[in-house]
Amino acid sequence: MGADDKIKNAAEKVTGKVKETAGKVTGNERLEADGKADQAKAQAKKAAEDVKDAFTK
Repeated sequence: MGADDKIKNAAEKVTGKVKETAGKVTGNERLEADGKADQAKAQAKKAAEDVKDAFTK
């Protein structure tokens, strides 16, 4: 996994957490769900990259 990919995934995860928290605080269920989805997407990308890295070593 390249450094750029790691940074992008980390940023996406942080953005998702911020959205989720903002949604909880404001009672906005859609924003909260969007945040959770962003975090899940970032985690899936990380898992895929980890698998790819495992096969390239």
